[in-house]
Amino acid sequence: MPKKAEQPASFETSLQQLEQIVSRLESGELPLEEALNEFERGVQLARNGQQTLQQAEQRVRILLSDDKDADLSAFTPENS
Repeated sequence: MPKKAEQPASFETSLQQLEQIVSRLESGELPLEEALNEFERGVQLARNGQQTLQQAEQRVRILLSDDKDADLSAFTPENS
C-alpha cells in the first residue's frame, strides 16, 4: 500500500524543530553520524522556512501594490 504524503509542518513548528536541532548540535554531545543527520534535517527545515517567508513576502507585496486597478487573485507559489 502506498505511503500517505506527509503534510508539511507549520512554519512555527519547523522553526521550533530547527531551534532544537541547533541546541543539540551546539551541545557537542552527538556522535558524528547523528550530528550529520541532524544537520541535514536542519538544512531542510531552514530551506523550507526561507521558501515560506519568500512566499509570504510576495503575498504582502501583491496586497500593498501601488496598482489600485489590479485585480486581487489568490496567490499560488507557481506565480512567484
